[in-house]
Amino acid sequence: MKKKKYRVSEFKSIDACLDQMKEDGFTPIKRIEKPVFQEQGENEDPEPIQQDIVFEAVKKD
Repeated sequence: MKKKKYRVSEFKSIDACLDQMKEDGFTPIKRIEKPVFQEQGENEDPEPIQQDIVFEAVKKD
């Protein structure tokens, strides 16, 4: 079973990412979302600025 990761930030949208997976012959099996933070000042907590979304996919048989 061959696995491949697709990062949504490399495409215009989630739908574009899913369409590319389908064209490549892969099926999504896992969605991973991680927040990306930006540091503020010394005494302030980091602030989330965006979500990093990655799909893990397997080759269709």
